[in-house]
Amino acid sequence: MTGEQRMRTVAEHLATALALVAPVPSVTVPLAEALGGWLTRDVVSGDDLPRWDNSAMDGYAVHAADTVNARLRPVRLSVIADLPAGSAEVPVVGPGTAARIMTGAPVPPGADAIVPVEATDGGTSSVLIAAAAATGAHIRHVGEDLHAGDLVVPAHTRLGARQLAAIASVGVPTVEVRRRPVVAVLSTGSELVPAGAVLGRGQIPDSNSLLLASAVSAAGCLVRRVGGVADDTAALVRLLEALDGVVDLVVTSGGVSMGAYEVVREALAALPTMAFVEVAMQPGKPQGLGTLSGGTPILCLPGNPVSAFVSFEVFVRPVIDRLAGRPDGQASVIRATVDDEWRSPPGRTQYMPVVLTGGEQDLRARRAVPGGSASHLVAGLARADGLVIVPSDVERVRAGDQLDILRTP
Repeated sequence: MTGEQRMRTVAEHLATALALVAPVPSVTVPLAEALGGWLTRDVVSGDDLPRWDNSAMDGYAVHAADTVNARLRPVRLSVIADLPAGSAEVPVVGPGTAARIMTGAPVPPGADAIVPVEATDGGTSSVLIAAAAATGAHIRHVGEDLHAGDLVVPAHTRLGARQLAAIASVGVPTVEVRRRPVVAVLSTGSELVPAGAVLGRGQIPDSNSLLLASAVSAAGCLVRRVGGVADDTAALVRLLEALDGVVDLVVTSGGVSMGAYEVVREALAALPTMAFVEVAMQPGKPQGLGTLSGGTPILCLPGNPVSAFVSFEVFVRPVIDRLAGRPDGQASVIRATVDDEWRSPPGRTQYMPVVLTGGEQDLRARRAVPGGSASHLVAGLARADGLVIVPSDVERVRAGDQLDILRTP
């Protein structure tokens, strides 16, 4: 059997990665702390909404019958009450009378219409009405928005400002959401130094741990960014032991290939719960995954920056989604027409960083850099809007081909 035949498909490796995790537990939090959380239980209204008939306008609560001819012959009514929003007064509006009322205030008994203040002289002891009001005009009726028992926000919804406002409007003070997963991120390699440090011969700035930590944070997780770790197997083992059982997921980059100084492979390969494999993809062929001794899942990505980025989008992001209890299939895949051409390695799914142009009906894709998907071309990622997915049976992409694009944040 050749090496190419022994490679896992992307789908097989993703399925194996997803099987490592289950949704983290849910927690109950105040609404003010729930923004961005994923709801785990339906929120149902306990009351009708609105809870009472209330005014949709600043104006006057009246008997509609008193205003029938008001447009031709303005009618003057006695003002018996002044009702701001939140008023607990319950005046009874009889024929020939009116109550001045503000938007949102309960409609008083006896009134069956609201005349907007613009159609009056704005009087406070009496008011001149200069327009007819139909029965029910400008009244928000009980239950127009929701009835008691109606669903307000369903489970598996990510809570934004609109959802939180809807929940607050029915008087629910707390919600049950998945807690934010805690993910540790580290990159390996003695050549790595912090950005801004003076570089010695053979040294490079550590961009991977920042890339992965930022992506993990943007995906809604709490991040423990360890940063660059030297090629010291014993030190790496101690570090992973300290994280085991403390975080929900560990993501590493580097040290997974077949060469010497592959520190992640050296530190973990002896564990029966770990596997280091080749995946039929480009970039990102060398991959590792499994669980640490204490059961914490770990995804080990290749160290070249584009490989790490592609691996995050293809494998890590779906795993995080499952950890967070989000519905499967959240990846944003769209269709676009390719504007240039390149070769793709036979038998491997290629992920090409591209820039997107055009509108929804004529979306176009062009390689972000001429070098394409080479695993070291990290600067080109800043220009990329997504990754063209070239199927494993396609060896040449031609201008005019229509291909799927994995949108990336």
